[in-house]
Amino acid sequence: MRILEIFKQIAAIPHCSTKTEKLRVFLIDFAKNHGFHTQTDEAGNILCYKRDRSICLQAHYDMVCVGKAPKIEIVDDGEYLRAKDSSLGADNGIGVAIMLALIADGKEAEYLFTNDEEIGLIGAQHLAIPLQAKKMINLDSEEFGSIYIGCAGGGDIEASKEISYKRSSKRYFYEVIAKNFPGGHSGVDIDKNIPNAIKAFTSFAKDCEIAWIKAGDRLNAIPASLHTKVASDRVLESNEFFLVKECEPCDVIDCNLAGLLCAFPTGVRGWEHRFAIPSRSLNLATVNIENELIKIGVSYRGNSYEDLYEMEQEVLCNLRDFKCKVSGKYPPWKPAITPFAKEIANIYREYSDEVSFKAIHAGLECALFAKKFDEIVSIGPDIYNPHSTNERVRKATIKPIYQMLKELL
Repeated sequence: MRILEIFKQIAAIPHCSTKTEKLRVFLIDFAKNHGFHTQTDEAGNILCYKRDRSICLQAHYDMVCVGKAPKIEIVDDGEYLRAKDSSLGADNGIGVAIMLALIADGKEAEYLFTNDEEIGLIGAQHLAIPLQAKKMINLDSEEFGSIYIGCAGGGDIEASKEISYKRSSKRYFYEVIAKNFPGGHSGVDIDKNIPNAIKAFTSFAKDCEIAWIKAGDRLNAIPASLHTKVASDRVLESNEFFLVKECEPCDVIDCNLAGLLCAFPTGVRGWEHRFAIPSRSLNLATVNIENELIKIGVSYRGNSYEDLYEMEQEVLCNLRDFKCKVSGKYPPWKPAITPFAKEIANIYREYSDEVSFKAIHAGLECALFAKKFDEIVSIGPDIYNPHSTNERVRKATIKPIYQMLKELL
């Protein structure tokens, strides 16, 4: 399948968020070599087209790098593509590969490749290239047979607080390292009962004093990593999820960080029954001690502006003793079944026995483009556990997406 060959080329080019320059050059050269005009803007977005610009296909070309990424070693087990000890980048590299395959076929449309979606929809927010299409198909969804017509909004909160140190009176000192936590997407996986390494640590090492901690990788990923030094009056022993080693006595921070983290809300905070998805959620994503500062990172999501406000205020209240910075805000996309969505559904039924309209508890660039286009839908193949080292894409669902788009164009 040509799409997989293209995807493997993409995976071989580093393209973590904020570090996408090499892939940007590849995409521009690919389009030009197939006779397409290209335009770019300062945000790193790329638009490719010939004459017919009635429909816009859109995907983002940055990825969340977890584990050994951007060094990606693809593993093909026949049914799935995955990566060895890293995120795969199928989110949204498969969408990009499908668009490039259509470009190679000479299928005309506006092909919009947006940049830095994974760190707050940056490219879409700063798009400065004029578009002519009135209809858009976003290729960043992750469930075959589903047509997404709505999504959550969200934002990030980074909090910091100065700390001092004290001598501990505890009897034992340990170095603790998390292991075997699967991680996951802080939106679409937040309701899947995936353990949060930070929260699990606070239960494992309750009543401990913390000397140092580095936990979590990305604000939009359920944390899987944690490395810390603690003082305890209890004997701590290694288990399935934590490796424990004795260490030399050391000073500890003069505040109850373990208690704060234990009490901090995370996970699903409300439910939307119409679409069977969370309506609001929080993700306690990162905790670090550096330069005499505690730094805590949280991502929050909501399916309405009211939900977003409630989640933001909940975080700020729990971190009221911290200096907080709110950033990366993006709006929700209100669900609507449009005539274009129905047209896509009719084509989709040729390739899938079950087709349904859905909303997703994650951010899609569609929310920002809703004001630019009359009608938008989002589709994609089956992608599991994005933003984690367990990310994988089901191969059998890739080609049908390509074929239905080819038929539409």
